[in-house]
Amino acid sequence: MKVKKFIDLNSDLGESFGQWKMGNDQAMLQVVSSANIACGFHAGSPVTILDTLKAAKTNKVTIGAHVGYPDLVGFGRRNMEIESNELTADVIYQIGALKGLATSIGAKVSYVKPHGALYNTIANDKRQAMAVINAICQIDANLILVALAGSALIGWAKQKGLHVVAEAFADRSYHVDGTLVSRKETGAVLHDPELVAERMLQLVRDGGVTSIEGKFVTIEADSICVHGDSEGALAMAQKVREKLQQNGITITSFTKISDR
Repeated sequence: MKVKKFIDLNSDLGESFGQWKMGNDQAMLQVVSSANIACGFHAGSPVTILDTLKAAKTNKVTIGAHVGYPDLVGFGRRNMEIESNELTADVIYQIGALKGLATSIGAKVSYVKPHGALYNTIANDKRQAMAVINAICQIDANLILVALAGSALIGWAKQKGLHVVAEAFADRSYHVDGTLVSRKETGAVLHDPELVAERMLQLVRDGGVTSIEGKFVTIEADSICVHGDSEGALAMAQKVREKLQQNGITITSFTKISDR
């Protein structure tokens, strides 16, 4: 297998709301190469979103729309059975809002990454997946879709002509079949920065990680998500970046290494 020399690091940002603060966006934007910025449905207020866009632009970080279900109370992590036309409109609305705010400061939205329950649902639910895919195609077919590595969503999106980037999760455990271990299970979420960094080096160098069952699982990904809201998120992201760079791997946005 050909060893990757470049990898993207992305993080979910812009999720604070009024007096309620989530994560350390300013510090995280000095670590990642792509920022998934909330669009107001699962998190983020207009001023928070705009401030995050400004910081992303200052740090030359690629900007993506982090679209989700209309679920502020549940932080977008509750499953929802939304009609296809409604979901399509919701996604168009969110992308449009972020594009408008970005345009106001001379910034650009380059990709879309669904959030939480929506992300997990459309990985294999074709009806909802097509609603999201259609939304992207209708508002801007040049937007890249970031999707779970190994998911059916990747094939469906490519069939509609979208460029897709597969991602892996730095702080999550995987089953031997390549699926994520449910957050309800022990060991699903990893917290040790050194362990996480070693696993991500394994991912980039060997093309996969050791599963929770103890066997190697292949994961083809061009982006690594380091969650901005998990415990010790910043230290974890910094350690991942440091470990990869020490091993000759350049951290850069997939928009700059894509063969589009």
